[in-house]
Amino acid sequence: MANLCRLRWLLLICLEKHYLDVAAQDVQVHGYGCLEHALHIQAAIGNRRHPVGSVHSQQGAKGVNQDSAVLYQGYGIEDGAFCAVFDGHGSNGHIVSRVVRNQLPSLLLNQRKYMEWNEALVSAFKATDKEIKLLENADCSFSGSTAVVVVKQGEDLIIANLGDSRAILGTITENGVQAIQLTSDLKPDVPSEVDRIKKANGRVFAHESQPHIQRVWLPNEDVPGLAMTRAFGDFDMKSHGIIVTPEVTHRRLTPEDQFLLLACDGVWDVLSNEEVVSVVKSVKNKEAAGKAVVDEALAAWKRKFPSAKVDDCTAVCLFLQDREDSLLLPTT
Repeated sequence: MANLCRLRWLLLICLEKHYLDVAAQDVQVHGYGCLEHALHIQAAIGNRRHPVGSVHSQQGAKGVNQDSAVLYQGYGIEDGAFCAVFDGHGSNGHIVSRVVRNQLPSLLLNQRKYMEWNEALVSAFKATDKEIKLLENADCSFSGSTAVVVVKQGEDLIIANLGDSRAILGTITENGVQAIQLTSDLKPDVPSEVDRIKKANGRVFAHESQPHIQRVWLPNEDVPGLAMTRAFGDFDMKSHGIIVTPEVTHRRLTPEDQFLLLACDGVWDVLSNEEVVSVVKSVKNKEAAGKAVVDEALAAWKRKFPSAKVDDCTAVCLFLQDREDSLLLPTT
């Protein structure tokens, strides 16, 4: 309980100083699952009601949950949102993902005062990486975190991707609600990513224990074996092709677009885009959509890989239409 109160206090201070140019007393912080990992923040700006959103994280069987996630509604403007999932790796990956989750939103808004979104995101990612490098009690030489971020500002989406987490959009077509993938999985099987790493003397190959997974290694040692090509942290790999520059794209929303869903690779390793859309589409309580996706992923792990250690699973879901306008199933 003490940690919970401290976290709420720190969040409010952060919000008051950085996130908004309005009073922080109208901020609501909600925790789902473990509050330390999944945060849902709602800031009241004006009189507009926020669309329904949810965020959920569940520890796997590999040890401490290294995922962090945040859904911040009322981010920057009345009809704004900051959706993000951070998937840590390495011995201190849980620390890296938490630092990114806590600092990136405020750093981004600060940078946005002076530059356009693309440049602001790249700058904020780099600034956050510098903060991680300055950590005194956590060696992040071979620890880091991926990131998938979607910033919603009115009808505009700005998407930033770093690694192998993923964001999709559920949109209505003549065939029903379909998935549109908003990000590319930046893994060591993408030719342009591999070229960059090899030019920096990094090595890419699959270890004999996992011949189906390409990984990134130091020039002369079989470490660390990263399954992604961009990340926060991992500072001993930054001179060998691992970068913190996100892939940034834009999309304009339409009335047919129903929801955003962001998740770590623990979800996408066992569920397809279409399966995730099916789960979200079928929920009767929209506030539980994130948990429904995570629960389905955990069940899929047990079905498909019964002898494997289940990965941490985290999802953020933001519905884009008001309750009465949604074409999905009712919430009650």
